[in-house]
Amino acid sequence: MPDMLARLYDLPDPAPYRERAAAAGFRIRRADPWDRLRLREFIRANFQELWAIEADRAFANTPITCHLAVRDNQIAGFAVHESTRRGYFGPTGVREDLRGHGIGAALLLASLESMREMGYGYAIIGGVGPAAFYEKIVGAFVIPGSDPGVYATLAELLGDTA
Repeated sequence: MPDMLARLYDLPDPAPYRERAAAAGFRIRRADPWDRLRLREFIRANFQELWAIEADRAFANTPITCHLAVRDNQIAGFAVHESTRRGYFGPTGVREDLRGHGIGAALLLASLESMREMGYGYAIIGGVGPAAFYEKIVGAFVIPGSDPGVYATLAELLGDTA
């Protein structure tokens, strides 16, 4: 899966996505230290262990470089940046049965805004699956020659040498 590049100086207004998520009862917020273990459990249950390992790294940063979508004190989704590599966004995910409420876009924009505040002009969205989503929300584009890019050692570890 290739990487994509997003211009942080040209992000769309996050308000419509945050308002849509809020209307469905979701709150977007930066993770707190006490969210670490339950986020790891959430990712393991809904995604994959490797993402849990990457997300765990976000808790070593100050401030924590992870945002959560929460409803009724339950995690519905997450977005991580500046974790596995500097200047990278991801991993990110929303529980499958809770998609369609603007949560993914709101989380993406919260993380990218944080990266802009850190001084980045661009963000690399690593190992993209849903390229059309990132293109639509933030105008991201595929970086030529980026598959597998910095994830080559991961691909080898997983036995994906294609």
